[in-house]
Amino acid sequence: MTRRSKAPRGNGTAKAAESVSGDSKHRAARGPIRKNASKPLRVMKFGGTSVADASCIRKVMEIIATAARDSNIVVVVSAMNGVTNKLIEAAARAEAGDRDAVAAIFKKLCEQHDVAIRELIHSPAARNRLEQKMQELFQGGERLCQGTILLRELTLRARDAISSLGERLSAPLVAATLVERGVSSEAIEATDVVVTDSYHGAAEPMMDATRERCEARLRPLLEQGVVPVVTGFIGATSEGVLTTLGRGGSDYSATILGAALEADEVIIWKEVDGLLTADPRLVPGACTIPEISYREAAELAYFGAKVLHPKTLRAVMQRGIPLSIRNTFAPERPGTKITPASSSNHQGVKALTAISDVSLITIGGPGILAVPHVLGRTLATTAAIRADVLLVSQSSAHNDICLVVSSSIAKRTVEALREEFAHDLAHEATEHIRVDSTVAIVTVVGQNMRAIPGIIGRAFGALGQENVNIIAIAQGSSECNISFVVAEKDAQAALITTHREFQLGTPQPFSVSGTEGRPASWYFETGRQSAVAD
Repeated sequence: MTRRSKAPRGNGTAKAAESVSGDSKHRAARGPIRKNASKPLRVMKFGGTSVADASCIRKVMEIIATAARDSNIVVVVSAMNGVTNKLIEAAARAEAGDRDAVAAIFKKLCEQHDVAIRELIHSPAARNRLEQKMQELFQGGERLCQGTILLRELTLRARDAISSLGERLSAPLVAATLVERGVSSEAIEATDVVVTDSYHGAAEPMMDATRERCEARLRPLLEQGVVPVVTGFIGATSEGVLTTLGRGGSDYSATILGAALEADEVIIWKEVDGLLTADPRLVPGACTIPEISYREAAELAYFGAKVLHPKTLRAVMQRGIPLSIRNTFAPERPGTKITPASSSNHQGVKALTAISDVSLITIGGPGILAVPHVLGRTLATTAAIRADVLLVSQSSAHNDICLVVSSSIAKRTVEALREEFAHDLAHEATEHIRVDSTVAIVTVVGQNMRAIPGIIGRAFGALGQENVNIIAIAQGSSECNISFVVAEKDAQAALITTHREFQLGTPQPFSVSGTEGRPASWYFETGRQSAVAD
């Protein structure tokens, strides 16, 4: 792989470095300064389960401290496990005017963070500073909720501000714990470095402005051996208004920063060993994939692999930066490495994934043959209502069009399509737009599958022997996926059969740490509208 040239440091470095070395108060909070400008740069992101409590955070400290010996490190953190969900619940309760529920939620969150502080921070001065910071943040969140209660309206801007509180609490805690361990560190609000558009709830980064901010704010810290701990999930507009990147956006934050700083690697630390060949709760023998390409990983993420947020790869793909997924609780394991081209010696099927909680919408019947531009009008209609179409298939024999969408938007999509074609089909006695919510999508993902003969035939043959009926099929333009629709009741059988047919399982063990009691849907998405794991 061709070595990437590093971005120029820029004129803002000296000024920011002067600020780093000149502020004795901040220096005391960071710990000893060490100059380490020649080391490789790695961005390391830790999810909510990785920072769930004091015990987990100690494991994170070991990983960071070990990596910091031979690398410059930028850390990105999620909120502590479950905190963001509680904050969103508090916002919803505030909109409903339930003061007591809001107060109870904030009390529990405050206690959760207080326990972690007491266990991790032993210096009285450091503990006092951190407790004051936490108190300020909680008071700000409660004020936002009180304002929402008075207005009985939760604006998108207020929702972002409330839901982002967890990361703003987590970053100072992790940074202070690093300092306690002897690693120089500073908490950084992503609002200072990640510039986004103003689309609240799912903001997109403005990379040129973000790159400038990162060079000015983060590069001087790195050159002084300081580990910045950045809040994941959030950013800010150029005017400074806080935004969020969407649920699961902390992974995206890490790759945004990695691309902006031209990092040598981005590592996402989770509670699984990496991407798996299939959902391990549904497919016995599923194992970790050692290496996979950007395109393959993107297909897995889009079609249900919950371990990786669908947007995560966007920033690093443009820069050719490798991305690894590793296990916080088993750091000795290599995990999965995602690279531009993956390994050339493993062509063909690499993994399977599935999405349930979807609906199949069929537009067809004899009368549809006379309707002009059916496909174009269908896609234009779904685009107009911003329906995320997961799969499109068309029958050449009957001119039927099949769409698969999340069940949560199926009703709205059907209504829009019926309105679009109402005039054309007014004289028809039969209903030409039908919906079936008892289906699932199974997707076969692999490199360069179009060039390998027999893959579809083998899959269909194996499924036929198990009496699994295929309702519709589509192949992606990336040549990395083949998706087919089956009855939801047949989804597990389809996964097991296809996994066995392509011999994806090996005796290699995998580990899922700290996830006892989670449903199978935690590992692989069961609906496109549900929350993505941190």
